[in-house]
Amino acid sequence: MTESDARTSSEPQQRSPVTWKLFLGLSRTPHGVLDLATPAMAALLWLGHFPPTSIVIVGLITAFSGYTAVYALNDLVDHRVDKERLRVRDRSSRRFDVDEIMVPHPVAQGMLSFTSGLSWCLFWAALALVGAWWLNPVCAVLFVLSAALEAIYCKLLRITHLKIVASAAVKSIGGLAGVLAVDPHPSPGFAAVLMLWLAAWEVGGQNIPNDMVDMEEDAGVSARTTLTVKGVHEAVFRLVAAVSMAAACGTAVYWFAGDGIGMLYPVGAVLLGWKLLLEPARCVYHDPGTTSAETLFNRASYMPLCFLVLVVVSMYIRL
Repeated sequence: MTESDARTSSEPQQRSPVTWKLFLGLSRTPHGVLDLATPAMAALLWLGHFPPTSIVIVGLITAFSGYTAVYALNDLVDHRVDKERLRVRDRSSRRFDVDEIMVPHPVAQGMLSFTSGLSWCLFWAALALVGAWWLNPVCAVLFVLSAALEAIYCKLLRITHLKIVASAAVKSIGGLAGVLAVDPHPSPGFAAVLMLWLAAWEVGGQNIPNDMVDMEEDAGVSARTTLTVKGVHEAVFRLVAAVSMAAACGTAVYWFAGDGIGMLYPVGAVLLGWKLLLEPARCVYHDPGTTSAETLFNRASYMPLCFLVLVVVSMYIRL
């Protein structure tokens, strides 16, 4: 045995991720679990109390299935573009990203076959459809609509930066579906403020910051985003405007919410709006770079979960 062979045999072998981790990476499950709080938060905000246990259980399974399917659909539709991204990506500059806790883009990396990924996506989509139909047939229609909009969003990557409208619609539809699952006739005012809140959060707290982080990659694959089309200054202006709207709507929705939500909610909403959205957006405004944008993206990703906790607490602690 040569010296090089001995050295090679003594080094630990790098193992490929197990299959289930690849599937979870395809669906960006950590981020999907955070988004899972969106329909739950919206439903509790409107009701002001917990719905029957059967609706809670079916609702959680349906929401998990829906987000798992839609995130997987995104990666499947984008897998060719993602291959190009991987070739131009500077891995040494990549920092922590909620979207990439698991193996990112396993189909594009050739670690998971497209057929396997498609089967995974269809399984969860079917489960989401069954659960959504049981909750409210309109929810099933909304799920199909959100999946179609997600596919359109991906296909518009090199066509127009206005694809951001489709992305915002997908996130707001998730919240609306949560409300319709517990009440087929919610207040139009509540639904409007809720959807505006979630759409603004997606634009200012998720989409544009992510584009700032991926600016070089987007340029390398000729993607048309707010940043590549409008430039840094205009993108930051829109980011700050959207985040400000999200913070305002997240507080204002209290005055349209159910009677069971106490005054603790608007107080907590102001604090969360500042900590998760406005404060990191302020940093982006003063220093529009990758680090500040990634901080905003990561903090904003926790907004649904933090607001869900706030809603539950405000239901039981009445000021």
